[in-house]
Amino acid sequence: MADAPDFRRLFDAVLSPLLVLTPDFTIVEVNRAYLTATRTERAIVGRPVFDVFPDNPDDPSADGVANLRHSLEAVIATGRTDTMALQRYDIPTEDGGFAERYWSPVNSPVLDAEGELSYIIHRVEDVTEFVHVRHVGREQQRVAAEAQMRAEGMEIDLFVRAREIREVNEQLQRANAELDAAGRRSREEQEAKDRFIATLSHELRNPLAAATAATELLALDLPGGHPALSVLERQLGTLVRMSNDLLDGTRAVTGRLELVRERIDIRSVVEGACADIRHLFGHEGRTLDVGVPGEPVIVDGDRLRLAQVLTNLLSNALKYTSPGGHTEVALGIEGDLARLTVRDDGIGFRPGQAEDLFGVFMRAAPAGPDTPEGLGLGLAVARTVAELHGGRVRAHSEGPGRGAEFTVTLPVADSGAPEPARAVVVRPARRQLSVLIVEDNADLALTYRTLLQRQGHHVTAVHTGTDALTATEDCLFDVVLCDLGLPDIDGYRVARTIRTRPHGERLRLIAVSGFSQGSDRTRSKAAGFDAHLAKPLPLNDLIDLLERLDEP
Repeated sequence: MADAPDFRRLFDAVLSPLLVLTPDFTIVEVNRAYLTATRTERAIVGRPVFDVFPDNPDDPSADGVANLRHSLEAVIATGRTDTMALQRYDIPTEDGGFAERYWSPVNSPVLDAEGELSYIIHRVEDVTEFVHVRHVGREQQRVAAEAQMRAEGMEIDLFVRAREIREVNEQLQRANAELDAAGRRSREEQEAKDRFIATLSHELRNPLAAATAATELLALDLPGGHPALSVLERQLGTLVRMSNDLLDGTRAVTGRLELVRERIDIRSVVEGACADIRHLFGHEGRTLDVGVPGEPVIVDGDRLRLAQVLTNLLSNALKYTSPGGHTEVALGIEGDLARLTVRDDGIGFRPGQAEDLFGVFMRAAPAGPDTPEGLGLGLAVARTVAELHGGRVRAHSEGPGRGAEFTVTLPVADSGAPEPARAVVVRPARRQLSVLIVEDNADLALTYRTLLQRQGHHVTAVHTGTDALTATEDCLFDVVLCDLGLPDIDGYRVARTIRTRPHGERLRLIAVSGFSQGSDRTRSKAAGFDAHLAKPLPLNDLIDLLERLDEP
């Protein structure tokens, strides 16, 4: 019986350059072909491979180390052979420089009886001459012939590599199909959410529009004013803005709220917000003190959003102070900053917890049966709004049980008077118009009708699209104010039908709807509307539009 072969001698006699590595990339064995190809000696055994073969420091594009490490890590992670693409990996020379070399590497795992990775066999072929021939052409017949011989020897490797690439492509195709299916599901869910938000916002805008118009009507009937009217105007304005944010789903979810800036005296914001919430502090003996300076504090900001900041801070103080607790609000100017402070004697918090309080869904008190209600969004919203104004919000407490202080700083605007709120003024119309209101919300239709009649117009109101088409057949109106979401046929069809009639081109058609995104406005224009107004519609805006439409 023949003696068993000496596998070490066989390994050393293999013509392909071979290197054996441990899983930590240490060289444990090498054959003669590898030493010859890399111009090294057996002294490299026992050393980390990347210490022996570093990247050329003079070549900023050298990526041999990174590519080889990535391939070896792939073998460790998957336990499978990794065939690398053609690599440039220069080797050190005796004079301290580097020699340009190109390689075709394959890294294969060696698994023990338990299936665990023991070694990695790194096999390479020096294809430098082949690459040079490809780059510079057939400069010498001898070089081309040798390269051809090399190419024939690499055909098997190329065949194996092509098969592996084909398998990878099949896996990618399956993954892409799964991603496409997931993407379709995600788009369908997003579209369903957008439709829900748009419908909800539209339904909210109808009662808001009626309440806003009724408030304007009350303002006309009470020229001397009434304290309740200012509260209604502020709160309705806030609800309108929130409804607008809700309609824009992306802005509502991501918190990218838009500001409607004007020059305002922030004292009025503080006094209004405190007046709206003061009655809540009266429960259980709580008190609220407010201090504002005698001189105006002018900022360039969004009145509703800044009121929202203070309301959130006051609500926070209200929740975390005990019965009989005390809260102070102070406004002042320090240099070029307006400084608003809300201080309470409530539960306080650890000093190191201050920044965490401004996180989304973060709360000062741990969850429990006695924890106040809330989502933990108030402080996050307050910080966002302050930063949109170029300001900051900070929290401070001496510790649990020692109260809390929240400070908002905002840039003071350049000198100048605040912009006064525009009062509702019903001035006589330059020309009496015959107006048709098409609105399914009876309260809103009645209020708009009353307001326009007070301006001197002749107004008719109907509540369905069918009635609108009937009314415009026999009576030639000057203007039609038409809702888009009607119970029978939509406002787009109403407009298209009116435009086809002999007198249709002379009519002024105005869409009034809670659906007022860019796509809605594009559709209304295509249907024949002259203008598109969003609900709730301020009376002043409607009067201005009617006067513009009446211009020759």
